[in-house]
Amino acid sequence: MNQIHPTAIVSSKAEIGSNNVIGPYTVIEDDVIIGNDCIIGSHVGIYNGARIGNKVKIYQSVSVANHPQDLKFKNEETTFVIGDGTIVREFVTLNRGTSESGTSIVGENCLLMAYAHIAHDCVVGNNCIIANVVQLGGHVHIGDWAILGGGSLVHQFCKIGEHAMMGGAYRAVKDIPPYVIAAGEPLKYGGLNTIGLRRRGFSNEDIFKLKDIYSYIFSNDLNLSQAKQKVKEKYSDDKLAGTVLAFLDKSTRGIIKK
Repeated sequence: MNQIHPTAIVSSKAEIGSNNVIGPYTVIEDDVIIGNDCIIGSHVGIYNGARIGNKVKIYQSVSVANHPQDLKFKNEETTFVIGDGTIVREFVTLNRGTSESGTSIVGENCLLMAYAHIAHDCVVGNNCIIANVVQLGGHVHIGDWAILGGGSLVHQFCKIGEHAMMGGAYRAVKDIPPYVIAAGEPLKYGGLNTIGLRRRGFSNEDIFKLKDIYSYIFSNDLNLSQAKQKVKEKYSDDKLAGTVLAFLDKSTRGIIKK
């Protein structure tokens, strides 16, 4: 049974699971799907195209799946997906996709802190932490377990690799590869995210291997093509090297520098 506050406006066309709590003055439009065991606070706007999983917590004054801030948008049917177990704190704004991709996505078990903005066509992986006032431009892709520090800005079409950590109050205009720390102005490679990797079960062998891989990628004596070839030769069929190389192959804006 759902607990819906009498002041909430919930469309009869919305598909809402069971055991949800919906707070006062929240508005839920027609084309909305909400799973089970969610807690939705007061004054939340959940607009057409919202697809919300199970055990999601949404705090007050959040906007989910409102129109993208893109002048090319023509009210096409698109979605914003929130995965199971994700927490969305106060005043976060989540814009649904455009016709280019059809959707924006935040994965499972993420924490989106207050005032963060996820723009149209973004993809945020699982177990990510997006701290207070982080602003993502359109089409940004963020890998699993990434952490973005408070007040950071990410340019449209940038990619941030899995297990990467971006320092607070910086701006990314280039891609941040997996497993690394990025900080400074302009944003630079600051070594491996060693503490985070150890917390998530990466072995010393894994960490030493990644340090060696990135010694080639950020070498002053090799261009990126040469560095990738060195990594392929030394670590053929290695999973970690494969993840790094696959990210580099998909990069369209180039990666941060040392």
